[in-house]
Amino acid sequence: MPISGEYEPSTSAWVADQVAEYEASGGTRANTLRDTGIPVVIVTMLGAKSGKVRKIGLMRVEHDGEYALVASKGGHPEHPGWYHNLVAHPQIMIQDGPEPRDYTVREVEGAERQEWWDRSVAVFPPYADYAARAGRLIPVLVASPDSEVPGRGMA
Repeated sequence: MPISGEYEPSTSAWVADQVAEYEASGGTRANTLRDTGIPVVIVTMLGAKSGKVRKIGLMRVEHDGEYALVASKGGHPEHPGWYHNLVAHPQIMIQDGPEPRDYTVREVEGAERQEWWDRSVAVFPPYADYAARAGRLIPVLVASPDSEVPGRGMA
């Protein structure tokens, strides 16, 4: 089910601009992290406090149709705001190309977290540096397509 409501763009101008350009182009432009060449996806969610639609670009860490969402915040000691949004509202949309799809996220732990963490660091090696300076265990969430989540998707 598509996420609807009032959209509040990111207060970070470059994030808001990237989301707008990615969506306007069907994912053919603004689809990498700045000049790195590393692909990103657009994640649409509801705000935990505001209930407004929020959108961000995150590294594209995909495996077998699922995506890792790494709450690194560049190695800062606190979790990014979007992490709290996903915990409060785990139904999201991810756009990886022309059309967004519905997903449900869950935080992973233990061996599963390590497996997804390793995949994430392989895509974006700075995650390892972020973990070293964050002073916290960086959360890893996995987004599964709603058609594969029990009780969601097609019946």
